[in-house]
Amino acid sequence: MKRLNVPFLPVLDVLDVTSIEPILETRSQREYITCANWEAYPYKPIAAFNIARTDTNLYLRFSVMGNSLKASFEEDGSPVYQDSCVEFFMRKEGERRYRNFEFNCIGTCDAAVRLSRDEASPLTGEEMRRIIRYPSIKREVFGERKGIHAWSLIVVIPFELMGIEPDHLPEKIYGNFYKCADNTENPHFLSWSPIDLPEPNFHCPEFFGEIYL
Repeated sequence: MKRLNVPFLPVLDVLDVTSIEPILETRSQREYITCANWEAYPYKPIAAFNIARTDTNLYLRFSVMGNSLKASFEEDGSPVYQDSCVEFFMRKEGERRYRNFEFNCIGTCDAAVRLSRDEASPLTGEEMRRIIRYPSIKREVFGERKGIHAWSLIVVIPFELMGIEPDHLPEKIYGNFYKCADNTENPHFLSWSPIDLPEPNFHCPEFFGEIYL
């Protein structure tokens, strides 16, 4: 099982999100999304994330470089996994339910509380708007762009949206981080923590790693 420790960086809540990238680059924990778990989908773009927290928020900075780029959805709640997409899934210890937070490369979000891939209670529009997103790419939709592209996305997720009380943070949660692009010229399904299943499926809490807060 993969494990990581989340650094505590309270200064992140003081600064504007547009100015925190150097801090995340130098002081957060950096991990790579490298597991191509299925032979039918061998393509592996370079994908990484930096992670840190404050008392009330989890900070993630995804960094990607690979073939083609696509952002066809601009409304939250859309199937962003079809675009150039990064994802964070998590659950609390002792809970059956888990939460998925998915973002395309321009920051459009899809998020829900789930029992499975098919059993979900989506976050409301107001809840999703509470998730701060700062993409390196202009926030407008576009069709698939061929060639090599590099992009990044900072997201700030309130612990409350993860079902966690900020005043009572658990020692650890469980989770996984993904890079995908289902409906593109180079479909791929990468994970941080390995997944031992016969077909692509990210909705598998049994393969989540440990995330120490």
